[in-house]
Amino acid sequence: MSALSDNNVHINMPFPANKTVREKTDHIAPAITLLAPKDNQSYVAGKVEPPLDYATIPEALKRTVEKFGDRDALIFPKENVKLSYKEFDQQVDDLAAGLLSLGLGKGDRLGIWSPNRLEWVITQFATARIGIILVTINPAYQLSEVEYALNKVSCKAIITAKQFKRSNYIEMLNTLAPELEHCEKGVLNSKRLPDLKIIIGMFEEGEEPPKGMLAYHDVMKLKGKHDQLDRITKNLSPFEPINIQFTSGTTGAPKGATLTHCNILNNARFVLNGMCLTQEDKLCIPVPLYHCFGMVMGTLACAYEGAAMVFPDEGFDAQTTLKALSKTQSTALYGVPTMFVALLEHPDLKRFDLSQLRTGVMAGAPCPIEVMKKVIAEMNMSEITICYGMTETSPISFQSSTDDPIERRVSTIGRVHPHVEVKVVDDDGNICAIGERGELWTRGYSVMLGYWDDVQKTEESIVEDGWMRTGDLATIDGEGYCQIVGRVKDMIIRGGENIYPREIEEYLFRHPKIQEVQVFGIPHEKYGEEVCTWIVPSSGENLSEEEVVDFCKGEIAHFKIPKHIAFVKQLPMTVTGKPQKFVMRDEMLKMLEKRLSSS
Repeated sequence: MSALSDNNVHINMPFPANKTVREKTDHIAPAITLLAPKDNQSYVAGKVEPPLDYATIPEALKRTVEKFGDRDALIFPKENVKLSYKEFDQQVDDLAAGLLSLGLGKGDRLGIWSPNRLEWVITQFATARIGIILVTINPAYQLSEVEYALNKVSCKAIITAKQFKRSNYIEMLNTLAPELEHCEKGVLNSKRLPDLKIIIGMFEEGEEPPKGMLAYHDVMKLKGKHDQLDRITKNLSPFEPINIQFTSGTTGAPKGATLTHCNILNNARFVLNGMCLTQEDKLCIPVPLYHCFGMVMGTLACAYEGAAMVFPDEGFDAQTTLKALSKTQSTALYGVPTMFVALLEHPDLKRFDLSQLRTGVMAGAPCPIEVMKKVIAEMNMSEITICYGMTETSPISFQSSTDDPIERRVSTIGRVHPHVEVKVVDDDGNICAIGERGELWTRGYSVMLGYWDDVQKTEESIVEDGWMRTGDLATIDGEGYCQIVGRVKDMIIRGGENIYPREIEEYLFRHPKIQEVQVFGIPHEKYGEEVCTWIVPSSGENLSEEEVVDFCKGEIAHFKIPKHIAFVKQLPMTVTGKPQKFVMRDEMLKMLEKRLSSS
């Protein structure tokens, strides 16, 4: 256990704290700006001005409320809901006071399991107000995944939507904690979720919550703790953890990347600056809030500058997104390439008024040049930028400029962000020559504290002198533009979702009829990649594709369920016994071609 202490407060965290983030050492920012490499070395360092902001999230929000209190903060056009920054701030304080009244406080972990809703954004800032660490849970998670997440970081409370799409969250929580049927509200004692005590549901006004659960709107009305909020906020440190986001790895089990106020607030600010976003702008956010794209680059960026946040729907839908863009006259838009393709292909695209659109971010996967050309020409987004990063770096390390040529915006990920150092290294950790391929490493304020309760993985990822290994293969050219050329980690990116094969493999291994299994991705025109699996059935067992898919349904997220399944007698291996996924990938493509030609 290592203790992090600042301003006479202490939080015990089960990982070695990353000093390059929490202390103002030589490595919290580059000593000099080096946007283009020198001496034929693939090393660049971002601008050192303006200086880092050492405010906490609630301090930054209060500054914005003081300057822009009457401006729009949140707009939900589908629900016809709009809050000014003053109104938003009041709701944040109401929920923060309510959480204090329930016995929650600094350092406690609170999960948020919900699609994009007003309550999600309020919860994000209310937890930060009093130092509660927000644990963001993927809305697509199923039983085994949410159980793992809540237990891994010892969540004391969870705020949850009732349901989203095919997932009924209330039913799943009752399945995991049947003790709710017989417990008082706020005092759960569950065998499978031993640390979880409080479940708060997003029920409608007047709706009686199920036994053992509290209603979000009732928590907002709890009185008596508002006078403590400013004192608590004053004693928070920007170097303390405030957010845990789960990101998987090649070892399988999801890891809780632990981020500080300093990490995510500054990263939000620099992404905003990269788009030239101001308080005059309205940013449309159809990307999910549980991910850094939504909650850091989206909500935090807007709150930092006083721009308006526009949420078209609970999840992405092309029709509602176009309606929201037109109705609110949004000036900026976020999305992964597949989202932009869906918008461009919408039959009524030209009927919507997108004349105010100018900027935004496309990230999560490489962007085809034809898509970028259409986004600029047909959606008026001449200043759209490309971003690259990872959850562990808060997330962004590289961003293209609003005036970069289109070829740069589609063939590279732009240049290094402010206060960040980046290098491309070979297998021995030596800096590669300009243009030479190697693993991308990054260092600076944005590197996470560590993986919660996983010392080994933290030390494997954050190596000597605070360098974070990204696992991505990259090159840096003579002008400092970076290109991602592959992955050290065997990761699949499907429609902007990062999918880690080992996690799916370990789940499928539970099936009694499966002896061996390997998961990999194959190219797909719409989603970028699709999930495939090769399975060696146990001796004497017959197994069907339907059985495999049914085994996954309700237990792992829908986008992780294999789209293509092949049953084989043995897996191709190297002489040292390692599976050859490239062989499986090539053979799978041939199999699918044969199926297509014979159908």
